[in-house]
Amino acid sequence: MSRNVKIVLAVLLLHGGALWALQSGLLRKVAELVVPAEILVEMAAPEAAQPEKPTPVPVPVAAQVPQARPITPTTPTTLAVQETTPSATELASVAASTTVATAHTAASTQANAPTAQAAPAPAALVLPSSDADYLNNPRPPYPPMSKRLREQGKVVVRTLIGVDGAAQQAEIKQSSGFDRLDQAALATALRWRYVPGKRAGVAETMWFNLPFTFVLE
Repeated sequence: MSRNVKIVLAVLLLHGGALWALQSGLLRKVAELVVPAEILVEMAAPEAAQPEKPTPVPVPVAAQVPQARPITPTTPTTLAVQETTPSATELASVAASTTVATAHTAASTQANAPTAQAAPAPAALVLPSSDADYLNNPRPPYPPMSKRLREQGKVVVRTLIGVDGAAQQAEIKQSSGFDRLDQAALATALRWRYVPGKRAGVAETMWFNLPFTFVLE
């Protein structure tokens, strides 16, 4: 035989043997023998017995709930109160003692109290005035330039009035915003005559705020 023929025969024999082994169940036995022994042992090992739970022992109700002690009623003790009514003689004696003590206290208070001095009344103050009829004070002149420029405003002149009614000093306290109007008001305040201010009926030198209003009609 040639080499090729031997190889073909060997392959056919192997295939034929494999078919016969399948039919006869040989491979099944071999597969069963290949299964590890540990798996067979686990499958065959019985389940471990679980420990039994202890059965609870019932506790009697009498042992759980304490017995209530009987309450012994106590009888309240009555206190005797003795009322005493004072006699008429005692009442009269107490009233007399109270009257004497009150009179003594009042007398001591009046003797020890300092003599209150009457506070002096504030002296009446009368401010100076410039609108008396007999003064004949003329109106302040309106500056011609201010008329042409339509300048208007209010000027307040702080003036020191002497005891003779004459203006001693004067200054601008509130400006109108225009110098010509301010100077006209200042000159008028110094030229006017006044009723002097008085304190407690006596003439006194005082400062007086004199307003001037310049309005074009």
